[in-house]
Amino acid sequence: MSVLIRQAKIVDPQSDFHNKVVDILIQDGVIEAIGDGIEQEGASVISGDGLCISQGFVDVFADYCEPGFEHKETIASGLNAAAAGGYTDVMLAPNTHPPVSGKSAVQFVLQKARGNAVRLHPLGSITQSLEGKALAEMLDMHHHGALAFTDGWKPVQHAGLFLKALEYVKSFEGILLQIPLDLSLSAGGLMHEGSISTRLGMAGIPELAETTLLHRDIELLRYTDSRLHITGLSTAAGVGLVRDAKKSGLDISCSVTPYHLVLTDEALTGYDSAYKVMPVLRTETDRRALIEGLQDGTIDCIATHHRPQDWDAKTKEFEYAADGMNLQEIAFSVVYDALAGKVSTERLVDAFSLNARKIFGLQTTPVAKGAGSFTIFSTATETEVNPKKWKSLSANHPYNGKKLKGSIVAIASNGQFITNQ
Repeated sequence: MSVLIRQAKIVDPQSDFHNKVVDILIQDGVIEAIGDGIEQEGASVISGDGLCISQGFVDVFADYCEPGFEHKETIASGLNAAAAGGYTDVMLAPNTHPPVSGKSAVQFVLQKARGNAVRLHPLGSITQSLEGKALAEMLDMHHHGALAFTDGWKPVQHAGLFLKALEYVKSFEGILLQIPLDLSLSAGGLMHEGSISTRLGMAGIPELAETTLLHRDIELLRYTDSRLHITGLSTAAGVGLVRDAKKSGLDISCSVTPYHLVLTDEALTGYDSAYKVMPVLRTETDRRALIEGLQDGTIDCIATHHRPQDWDAKTKEFEYAADGMNLQEIAFSVVYDALAGKVSTERLVDAFSLNARKIFGLQTTPVAKGAGSFTIFSTATETEVNPKKWKSLSANHPYNGKKLKGSIVAIASNGQFITNQ
């Protein structure tokens, strides 16, 4: 299969063609030639304003629900959604039933994903069965393909256990992921604690629920000299803590979700459960601080926190509705629509692709002849969110029928070329 990309801007500081607008010939999912005026008889042509190509996008944290909750998402449907969203690599949360707490579960995930264009990277659990009581066999899971370790939606609350985990992964240069949420301070909360929660009469979750656990984990990281990635940062104070930790030389990185960059607690005034997420949506001040953190490099990555929920789980009283938003297919467009002109395209590529590859040791393939893993996107076209074209089994998001700036055109990975056109 031959594909000719006309006049695309290469956004990849690791490439000799960085920031150049060129023609690109792709043969069977691999770049055959880069230059001006390339011609290829019989090739499918992709052209248009605003075309860009970068190294493949990486989702740092997603949940595909299999095994155990296949009615919400399967690994197959999740990977189809990832490809549509421009992702060539996805890091998968361990919150399944049974959880990914041993080598057999890691191997199951890898087997289910075999042959797909999108590469799946299982995240093993930190604690046995996600119970937060004893450490899981992280070294064994690491040897069998687990990329990093987290208890996912159930952040580790026991300080002594998390300390041991940080010490343990040092033996193989591993890294832990943690959502910064103290469950004792967030218990019963439905949204950000503030003026809007008071007006709506809903129980709030204070900023302190994030900063208390985050401060603790930073101090444990300082003590152990290990590696830690914070995902789902939601507050201005949290950004400040990470910024200071980086300045002090700690090996800490962090990611933010698309919805925390775009939405605030104002979205909850209609009691729409589509906006019920965890960590919760915060204030406009917090949102601006997250954008500033993305701009200055404090925030390294954008993680979708893809959390599919079936219709029954979301369509009920707000208090009882399940948490989560399903945005992997449109994450780039959601972010670009809101941040175009505020955050450079190059910085967005860092956050969607390059930084995650560096932090988690994923393969880097600069955009050049022979490269077979890349994402093609457009900054000039729109994405119309059409539920009839939705790849995921669930659609718990508030964007149906909306038009968003920016679109994913295609990905190439594992010898396959998948286009959205």
